Amino acid sequence: MTRRSTSLLVLAAGFLLVLWLAADVLLAVFAGILVAVFLRGSGDWIAARLHVKKSVGLAIFSVLLVVAIAGFVAIAGAALADQVQQLIDSLPSAISSAKNYLDDHSWVQRGVDAFNPSSLAPSTEGTASIFSSSLGALGNAVVIAFVGLYGAIAPSTYVNGFVALFAPSLRATAKDILLQSGVALRGWLRAQFVSMAVVGVLTGLGLWLLGMPLAAILGVLAAALTFIPNIGPVLAAVPAVLIGLSEGVSTALWVVGLYLAVQTIESYLITPRVQQESVSLPPALTISAQLLFGVLFGILGLALATPLAAVALRIGQMFYVERYLDEEKEPGGAATSGR
Repeated sequence: MTRRSTSLLVLAAGFLLVLWLAADVLLAVFAGILVAVFLRGSGDWIAARLHVKKSVGLAIFSVLLVVAIAGFVAIAGAALADQVQQLIDSLPSAISSAKNYLDDHSWVQRGVDAFNPSSLAPSTEGTASIFSSSLGALGNAVVIAFVGLYGAIAPSTYVNGFVALFAPSLRATAKDILLQSGVALRGWLRAQFVSMAVVGVLTGLGLWLLGMPLAAILGVLAAALTFIPNIGPVLAAVPAVLIGLSEGVSTALWVVGLYLAVQTIESYLITPRVQQESVSLPPALTISAQLLFGVLFGILGLALATPLAAVALRIGQMFYVERYLDEEKEPGGAATSGR
C-alpha cells in the first residue's frame, strides 16, 4: 500500500471513528469554524479598507463586535427580555384559543388529526446531540467561541497542520479543498446575514403595523430562525400565528399573509441577489440535508445542515465532478467534457 493510500485510509478511519463515537464534537468544531470564517472574513474586509494588517483588522472588528453587543444589551436587552417573558406567558392562552377554534370547527380538527407530524419524524433516542449532558449548552457555546477565536487568529496554523496529515502528493489538493470550503462558507454566511436582517426588519415592522403585541421579539425570532432556511421561517411563524389567533381569526390570517409575503421577498428577491457569488443550494437538497442532520444530530445538526451542504456541493462540483468525472477518457482518448 502506498503512502498516499495509507494517509487517506488513516484519515478516513479516524473521521469515521469520531463520527461514530462523538459526532457532537465534529459539529461543535464545524460551528467553531463557521465563527472563525465570520470573524476572519470581517476582519480581512476591515483591513483591506483601512490598509492595515489582517491581524489589526481582526482586532478592530472584534472590539467593534463586543461594543455592539454590549450596547445592544444595555439599550434593548431589558425590553427584549421583558417581551420574551411576555411571549412565554402568552403562549398558553394562545394555544388554548387555537384549541377552542379547532373544537368549534370540526373540519379543521379532522385535518389536523389526519396529519400527525410525530408519525413522520423518526425517533432520535440514542442519537448524538451537540448539547450533551456532560458539557451542556453553555459549555458547548464556550468551546465553539474559543475554536472560532483561535481559528480566526491563526488560520494558517490549523490549515497547515491538517494538510500535513496527507501524503505530499495530496497536500496541494487538500489545501485547495480547505480554501474552497472557506469560500463557500463566507458566501453562505454573507447571504444568510443579509437575509436575516431583511426578514427581521420586515417581520417586526409588519407585525407592528398590524398592531400585534410583542412585535419586536417576534421580529428578532424570525431573523434568528432564518439561519435555518426553509424550516426556520415556519418555526418562527408558529408563535406569531398563535398569538394572532388569540386576537382573532382575521388577525391570525393577516399574520400568515405577512410571513408568506416576507418569505417570498426573501426567497425570490433578496437571497438570489446575495447568493450570486456564492453556492446556490437547490431547495430540495437543502430540505433533505436538514431532515437528515436533524434526525441524526438534533437541533444543532439541523442548524448546521445548510452550510455543510453548501461546502459539500462546492467540493463535490469542483473536485469530484470537474477534476475527476470530467477527466474520464473516451475510447478515442479525448476527455468526455462533463459526461
